Amino acid sequence: MSLTVADLERGGMSEFQEKLRRQHEESMHRELETLLTTADPKEQEISRKDFDGFKKLFHRFLQVKGPAIDWAKISRPPEDSIQPYERIRDKGLPGDIAAALNRLVVVKLNGGLGTSMGCKGPKSLISVRSENTFLDLTVQQIEHLNKTYNADVPLVLMNSFNTDEDTKKILQKYSHHRVKIHTFNQSRYPRINKESLLPIAKSMGPDGDSEAWYPPGHGDIYASFSNSGLLDKLLAEGKEYIFVSNIDNLGATVDLFILQHLMSQPQDKRCEFIMEVTDKTRADVKLRSMAGVGNLWLASQVWLF
Repeated sequence: MSLTVADLERGGMSEFQEKLRRQHEESMHRELETLLTTADPKEQEISRKDFDGFKKLFHRFLQVKGPAIDWAKISRPPEDSIQPYERIRDKGLPGDIAAALNRLVVVKLNGGLGTSMGCKGPKSLISVRSENTFLDLTVQQIEHLNKTYNADVPLVLMNSFNTDEDTKKILQKYSHHRVKIHTFNQSRYPRINKESLLPIAKSMGPDGDSEAWYPPGHGDIYASFSNSGLLDKLLAEGKEYIFVSNIDNLGATVDLFILQHLMSQPQDKRCEFIMEVTDKTRADVKLRSMAGVGNLWLASQVWLF
């Protein structure tokens, strides 16, 4: 087999790029290890887990070229995977509603600030109606559920480093409500310099630059919930299902018919994920249309097994 000069040049370029990628990853590893030495000793373990997730993301960034999503490969889900709500409702309610609810945890995504609404601080602390905040109304909803069915559904807040401190101060006011409230933090990832591809942050301490860090998106719930140790605690208490929605989505409340649908699946076909969706409207301008796929559905709430 003969090789041309072009083949050798391509091979050399590929080898150079791979060496450069390894150097970037090694430099990033050293920088992250240095940052860990500035963290509070109580937070070092969870920060190390956060960094493990960040390094996987950084590795993908260096490896994968082109768009993150190949829209041509997106197709409609199988017809039987979308169930009209009327069909789910026809299955009826759980035989023992309290027992079903006692296997459930409500998780609210509470990492966002109210800047897009012209407010400061966590979005959940914005007054919505009669001086009640998003968080007030959420606690009232879960408390009503527990009182009505004599159940024990806990409320879990996924905070970010932007909202954690302010939220925890407010939680003391709910100590006498009939709802257990837990919190865990979304991962904390460093922003990187686009030239050096190294972290901008120089310290993880309270005096560090908060703008040098960012919380990843809502998909981080899986890793951060597990890393926090709270997931194991709730599993040990007999919890099996979580219901997830944004803290400012007050319309996303526990639906007993959907809960029954989730719990009544055949043992060999148990659902791991159910998403309640609705048709997109002209008002939903932030979402990108999916050409060739038909309607784009909006998720209002998510149920997980």
